[in-house]
Amino acid sequence: MSDVTPIPDDFPRVCPYLTVDDADAAIAFYIEVLGATERVRLSAPDGTIGHAEIQLGEAVVMLADAAPELGVLSPRAVGGTPVMISVYVEDADAVFDQAVRAGATPLHPVRPQFYGDRTGQFVDPFGHRWQVASRVEVVSPEEMKRRMAALPSSQ
Repeated sequence: MSDVTPIPDDFPRVCPYLTVDDADAAIAFYIEVLGATERVRLSAPDGTIGHAEIQLGEAVVMLADAAPELGVLSPRAVGGTPVMISVYVEDADAVFDQAVRAGATPLHPVRPQFYGDRTGQFVDPFGHRWQVASRVEVVSPEEMKRRMAALPSSQ
């Protein structure tokens, strides 16, 4: 019997894997804005990053530089991303403002949501869409349904 477990103890079940055009700068942005810590960095001989891992709370986000020759493309190369990564932070307003100061493009300002969070969305300088959220109110499922039903149809 092997001592190897199929799911490593130091990884969550789901780990987003981001492709970026400048992984070194992306890691620095995620550390500065989201408070990430760098776990692993494997650089190729040409200086690009072939694989890196950052830690955000219990989550692990993997990332690497684009490798078009292998079909590994960044959001910019494919015209954007349909995926949004949501991160709970201590202060969504402060993190959102820091992201914008660090070069992110704001999409939706931080505002209260019917489900009890304050959320804001931005696109980072590398083309990935993020939502930062802070829980400000515990809302029961019944109250959440009531509030959702009362929302204007444009939201």
